[in-house]
Amino acid sequence: MAGSIRVGVGGWTFEEWRGGFYPKDLPKTKELAYMAERLTAIEINGTFYRGQTPAIFKKWAGDTPEGFQFSVKASRFTTSRRVLAEGAESVGKFFDTGPTEMGDRLGPILWQLPATKKFDRDDIANFLKLLPAERDGRRLRHVIEAGHESFADPAFVTLLREASADVAQVVLDDPDHPTIADVTADFVYLRLQRSRDIETGYSADDLDAWAKRLKTYADGGVPDDLPTLSGDTPKKQKRDVFAFFISGAKARNPAAAMAMIERL
Repeated sequence: MAGSIRVGVGGWTFEEWRGGFYPKDLPKTKELAYMAERLTAIEINGTFYRGQTPAIFKKWAGDTPEGFQFSVKASRFTTSRRVLAEGAESVGKFFDTGPTEMGDRLGPILWQLPATKKFDRDDIANFLKLLPAERDGRRLRHVIEAGHESFADPAFVTLLREASADVAQVVLDDPDHPTIADVTADFVYLRLQRSRDIETGYSADDLDAWAKRLKTYADGGVPDDLPTLSGDTPKKQKRDVFAFFISGAKARNPAAAMAMIERL
C-alpha cells in the first residue's frame, strides 16, 4: 500500500553486531531472519561486489516476513564505467542473476555512482534508457546515488522525472555529499550516514526530526527543511519511503533503525 515507510540498515553480516545487536549464541545462518523480525528493510550491498544466483535471492526472500523488502545494490561493473550509457550488456547481466526471484520482497534497485563521477546530461539521459521499467512481469523501481556536487543541478531532477522507468535519487544525509530532496518518483529513498557512537546512533532530537521528514514524504509532501533544486511542488500523493542507516558508527545502525521504527 502506498505510503508505507520501511527502515533498515546495510546488510546483515557485520562482526560488531554479534554479541551486541545479535545474541552471542545466534547462528550466523539465522542472522537475516533475526534482523528481519526487528527491521522492515535491508539494503543488500554484497551484490555491488559480486554476482549472486536466483536460488540465493529466493532463499533470502524466504527468510523474511510478509511486508519486508530488500533494496539491491546493482553491480559496480555497471556504475563504475566512464560512459554509463555503454553499460547495456552489464545491466542485463545484473538482472540475469535473478533479483526478481525475491518476488514482493524486492524493493528498489540502487545504482551507486562513484563520488568522482560528474554530471553529464547526455550520458545520464542515455543510461536511464537502459533501466527496465519491468522484468519477469514485475514492475521495477530504480534509485541513483550521485555523490558529486555537479549533480546538484535541476536538469538531473528533470531527467529522473522524465525517465520511462520509475527512478528516484538518493536523499543523502552526509556531510561530504550534496542533499537533493526533490521527489522524482512514487517513492523516496534515503541513506542516513551520520550515526555516531551513542546508543541509538542518532540523537533523540535528530531521530524525531527525521521521523517527521519521513512521514511528510509518505503523506505526499516534501520536507521544508531539506534542500530541493526544482523549485516546484510535486503532485501530492501517498508515497512509499525507504530509509537506511548506513556507514557512520556502523555498530549503532541497527539501534538507530529500531529507534526510528518506534517513532513511526
